[in-house]
Amino acid sequence: MIELQNVKKSFAEQEVLGGINLVMPRGKTTVVLGRSGCGKSVMLKVILRLMPFENGRIIIAGEDTTEYSENEMMSIRKNIGMLFQGAALFDSMSVWENVAFPLLEHSKLSVEEIDNRVMELLKFVGMAVASDKLPGELSGGMKKRVALARALITNPDSILYDEPTTGLDPMTAAKINYLIRDTQEHYGTTSVVVTHDIVSALTVGDFFAFMHDGIIAFEGDKKEVLNTDVTELRDFIDEAAPEHYVKHFIDRPVID
Repeated sequence: MIELQNVKKSFAEQEVLGGINLVMPRGKTTVVLGRSGCGKSVMLKVILRLMPFENGRIIIAGEDTTEYSENEMMSIRKNIGMLFQGAALFDSMSVWENVAFPLLEHSKLSVEEIDNRVMELLKFVGMAVASDKLPGELSGGMKKRVALARALITNPDSILYDEPTTGLDPMTAAKINYLIRDTQEHYGTTSVVVTHDIVSALTVGDFFAFMHDGIIAFEGDKKEVLNTDVTELRDFIDEAAPEHYVKHFIDRPVID
């Protein structure tokens, strides 16, 4: 669904992406793991061309978008939902208005049709009762739910999640993790989750990549992650999750 070929990105003299090669398969959830500041979020912004890059190729749904203009990228972005780390809701708009905004701006649907779609998605994410509230009245987890509904409103082929559980308490983070999994299973979307949260990664992921020193240092499934002999990834897992938790994921499926 999304393929990066030798993608490089630098800020001044600092190279952040040193030649990323990664294929994110259609209809699956790809988790990109890595320590904070390693360039995971930059990679997502480069995919959407919200940030320029210096070298490489980006192929989305079979289209080589490397040389696409801003207008050409707009048509690509319509098929990709994005859940930003801070939710990025419009503070002056209600929950309903935030979710409806992409359809109000870019579709010819009637208000009734839009309302039906908005309420369907708010019900899916458990936020229907908050449709009239403003973002300032919501908790962090509630904002993430609303942002996910907005990301789904255009029926995207793919959804990109930027650190979806950052700043959330463990119980709320668990709810967001299962919502990500439910979204992929219910809507069949191709999901890309970047995170340094190993608990979240093991809960939602089908396929895993580990970013270290600006490159993809590991690719594999859950079993290969948990049994890796890549030193940097092994250290990352050992620091991020207790041994009994990792054993739980070795012995049992991700979703019971």
